[in-house]
Amino acid sequence: MWDLLVVGGGPAGLTAAIYGARAGLDTAVIERGQMGGQMATAHRVENYPGFPDGIEGAELAARMYEQARRVGAEFLVGEAGRGDLDLVSPVKTVAGHRARKVVLAMGARPRRLGIPGEERLLGRGVSYCATCDGPFFRGRRVMVIGGGDSAVSEAAFLAKLASKVIVVHRRDRFRAAPALVKGLLALGNVETMMGRIPVEIEGDDAVKAVRVRDPAGGPPEEVEVDGVFIYVGLDPETGFLEGQVDLDRNGYIITDGVMRTRLPGVYAAGDVRAKELRQVVTATADGALAAMTAERDLAE
Repeated sequence: MWDLLVVGGGPAGLTAAIYGARAGLDTAVIERGQMGGQMATAHRVENYPGFPDGIEGAELAARMYEQARRVGAEFLVGEAGRGDLDLVSPVKTVAGHRARKVVLAMGARPRRLGIPGEERLLGRGVSYCATCDGPFFRGRRVMVIGGGDSAVSEAAFLAKLASKVIVVHRRDRFRAAPALVKGLLALGNVETMMGRIPVEIEGDDAVKAVRVRDPAGGPPEEVEVDGVFIYVGLDPETGFLEGQVDLDRNGYIITDGVMRTRLPGVYAAGDVRAKELRQVVTATADGALAAMTAERDLAE
């Protein structure tokens, strides 16, 4: 049985593992996929303290993982939503693993647009990860949908590969940090389509075009592209927790100021938690605080 079981290997989970293991707790991280979560798919993280020139998301994830491993955290392959799940009993069970305390740090997944063609052409021109799939579109035309930091930074990355990058955003101005927007707009092969929403992704065996229109209505316009990269927000990975912990109306876990949920011995950290700002730096802060709260609760 583990003292501390961390569910999820993103920045929040890895930081919780570092702090838990350093505090002398028998600590394990259970993760179904790659370590680093959404951070690992980011081309570049430019606002994490200590890296004035930025750092590739995959490299930052690898460094966090290595630090957690060196201080004694163990790593398990599994999926929290499958197998036994009991967060109510004094001894918790997640995917068959038993622990005295649990930190929920599953993160979030890319939000779907929910338009025709999106699911059918997933992996055939539709992507949610420019770092993963961008090289397949070298010298071709691509569209990026979204207006936040992720959309803008990944569009800038794609501009290094694609012949043309068309950024579509439903509002008349970007929500991204001004410095990111300024850098994007300075690129010669980037075009913006503001005040437009996608309504359909077209193609038989691969993406051929995207139909966009004014949010207020009107006839759609067909834009020919070979790839579509979607960055319209995230949805928390909490579907399997319904009835176990308190969730807000958007599915994020509700905690107090020190990461406790309403269930004794269960904490939440990172993008899965209800909060105002979701960044790598806030995820790591959550993870550290969750582990330290768990350590104090174990000592009582």
